[in-house]
Formats: sequence, structure tokens, C-alpha cells
Amino acid sequence: MEVVIVEDAVAGGELIAGAVAELIARKPDALFGVATGSTPLPIYQALAAKVAAGEVDTSRLRVCQLDEYVGLPAGHPESYRAVLKREVLEPLRVPDSSFLGPDGSAEDLPAACAAYERQLADAGGVDLQLLGIGTDGHIGFNEPISSLASRTRIKTLTERTRVDNARFFNGLDEVPRHVITQGIGTILQARHLVLLATGAGKAEAVAATVEGPLSSLVPASALQLHPHATVVVDEAAAQQLKLADYYRATYASKPAWQGI
Repeated sequence: MEVVIVEDAVAGGELIAGAVAELIARKPDALFGVATGSTPLPIYQALAAKVAAGEVDTSRLRVCQLDEYVGLPAGHPESYRAVLKREVLEPLRVPDSSFLGPDGSAEDLPAACAAYERQLADAGGVDLQLLGIGTDGHIGFNEPISSLASRTRIKTLTERTRVDNARFFNGLDEVPRHVITQGIGTILQARHLVLLATGAGKAEAVAATVEGPLSSLVPASALQLHPHATVVVDEAAAQQLKLADYYRATYASKPAWQGI
């Protein structure tokens, strides 16, 4: 995988937004896979600025969801569908009709998971999937020891993940215990994977993902299997990388036309 070390989260957001803009220019109806949480916000903000300035035409862009909480009522402000509407669809001027996501309130959850897999396949597959990383190395909601061949399914959140996400709710008791998530096998089918990690708290997980062994204990290490995976990290998140100087040198020598 390619590792790009940037100064800070804003620089990472600008870099990745540029890659998304180039994708849209090449393929206006691209399927753009998005993630929630605080880490990708600089990407969405930079991309929204390009849309507002008329630099990017998102009129045909399609957006799809990585994961969703199970059991939150329709319209709950912290359902990921609602969060993405606020943070991605509206700023990028993408209509709800161009959004794909699993139904976390379905009566038959396994059927909802299978339906979402079919939706992604029928849409032609994800062109670029954004990813964050948990402090335990999870991607999407694929917690440690998730199958590296897994498909979209129901997962039980670890207590660590629930604690990490409690800041978005009125306390830990409100955080759901179950989610629907794209499986690791599903994620690996995207044509380009871009993982953004910022802050010292992600340094250990980043090092294990990039330089550690391929292991279900660190689900993000599955990116080592992908032919086009890009890991963008700020200086704080890069501090445990043994080959950081090599990554800096290779990126500095990369032709500008090649992008990420």
C-alpha cells in the first residue's frame, strides 16, 4: 500500500478531496463510499468548498454508506444515514435518490444485509471507499477477529468502540450494541481504498496496519491485500512507523500526474 504522511488533518483532507475530485472528473457517476466520525470531516469540507466554487460537478455522483447502527428510530440524529445527510449529501449537493445504505431498522436484518450487498453490486461496485481506523484497528465496524472474507452483516460492538462513540450520544447507555457493516471482503472489492488517520491515538493501529502482519486481530491490515490502497496519516499518527522516512521519500519522488 502507499503511505502518505501529511502535516495535519487539514492537509490530509485537501489531498484526499483532490483525489475524489479527479475521480468525479473522470467518472461523473462514480460511486463514492463514505465513512462517518470526526476524522473524515476535513475531506468533506474541502470537497464541499470545491463544489461551492464550481470546481466539481456532483450532479451525477452517487454516494454509499459503510455502516449503520441497528435499532435507532428513523430520523434519529445520530443514525449514520442522518449524519451523512448533514455532513456529506447536503454540502456536496447530492440528492437522497443518489444515496445507497443498509436499513438498520429493518425487521429482517440478515435480509437487509444481503439486499445492500446486491445494491452495491448492481451499482457497479464502489469506485473509491473512504475509511477511518479505530484505536483497535477496526475498519467499518469490523471489530478485531472479523473474517477477512466477510460480507455485509450484523456485528456486535466492543465496549472500547462504544466508549469511543459515546461522545456522539448522551452517554454510553445510548450507544447501540449492534450495527450493520460492510464486511472486510466487501470493502476490499472497492477499486480504490483511502484510509485517513490523524492524531497520536491512532499511531499504534496505523503501524500495525501498515507494517505488522496480516491478521484478523487488526482488521485494517487487510488493506495489505488490496492492489490500490492509500493510507494518509498526519505526523502524530505516523510516529510509530518504522519506515516513515522511506514513505516520505517515495511520495516526494512520485510524479505529480499520478495522484494517490
